[in-house]
Amino acid sequence: MPIPSTIPIIGGTWDDLLFVLFAAILLVAGLLVVTMRDIIRCGLAMIVCFGALAGIYVVLGAPLVAGAQVLVYIGAISVLVLFAIMLTENKAAPARLVFQTQARPAAIASIVLAAIIALTVSATDWGSLATRVRSATEDVARALFASFTLPFEIVSVLLLAAVIGGIFLARREGGERP
Repeated sequence: MPIPSTIPIIGGTWDDLLFVLFAAILLVAGLLVVTMRDIIRCGLAMIVCFGALAGIYVVLGAPLVAGAQVLVYIGAISVLVLFAIMLTENKAAPARLVFQTQARPAAIASIVLAAIIALTVSATDWGSLATRVRSATEDVARALFASFTLPFEIVSVLLLAAVIGGIFLARREGGERP
């Protein structure tokens, strides 16, 4: 039995539903990253946030960007952040965080940024943008895997060296407890 193109009760398409689902996961995970007190859980919420963003890229028809998101952000950056977190002695955040003292300027900056994004979204012609992004993705893939293969591999080796360095620094001497 084929799946209908529109959702019977809601009336929207499956792509719309997936986009809303991934956007909700992204927002909740982003809020957890900045509000939770346990820094390891914040790091894990950040990985969920990056995964939801990769899902949004797939829904929007940019699988190459989604793959790069998974490889670079989830596979490398998140692992490095978690290693850095593991290197710190105290896993709990201090009673009064630094960003709590900057809440008002951050709120003002957030409102200004939201206004800029809303103006940009309303002024963008989304129909012609999709064809331009699709051709740009092919150009990026061609450049990355044909013309710039050596720099891409060098960056991969550097990230691997950083992970190995993080493991070496996090290693405790003979049964020493953190």
